[in-house]
Amino acid sequence: MSPEAVEALFTRGDGAYLFARWGRPIAPVVFGVADETLATLKGACEAVVALAGHRMAETDPELGANLMVFFFRDWAELPQVPNLARLVPDLGPLVTRLAAAGASQYRFFRFDQAGGIKASFVFVRMDDALAQLPAEAIALNQVVQTILLWSDTAFRDQSPLARTPNGTLVLRPEIADVIRAAYDPVLPVTARDPAHALRLAARAARPQ
Repeated sequence: MSPEAVEALFTRGDGAYLFARWGRPIAPVVFGVADETLATLKGACEAVVALAGHRMAETDPELGANLMVFFFRDWAELPQVPNLARLVPDLGPLVTRLAAAGASQYRFFRFDQAGGIKASFVFVRMDDALAQLPAEAIALNQVVQTILLWSDTAFRDQSPLARTPNGTLVLRPEIADVIRAAYDPVLPVTARDPAHALRLAARAARPQ
């Protein structure tokens, strides 16, 4: 992947470059799914975290769980979740905007003092289109889009996932390379200078 392509993955719609990775172990919790789907989601999280060379934990000392994934049928359900409004600012107006836009998913991040990701809240409204997808596709897609602070336009035109000729669902190799490179300890946990993309692209191009 070229430096320009890497830069585009973290250049937001307003033109600003913003990169961040998790600065602490990821402690996930999932709401609104059956047990078998829960296992699929946790398996996807373990696989992507292992790819990044990052760590998972049973609990986060500050928040208990720091990756919260909510599945539901209607945006109106979210304001009814106890204490969620304390974790996600302006939850009511946000839900109103998402419902009006017909959105099916939304991710909200919180950051630590160093600028690293310290928490993420993932909201997935299971509309008819998502309901047709396999659970592993939904799970892997959400985890991949949460392991880094990607641009809000990064995957607008192309999914981070692909299928092999035999039908197996996989992470696109170039995206996997970027994730792996992003967690190189010599790189910062956050960056706003587009020159960061040059360093990231160089590491992503290294053979594994």
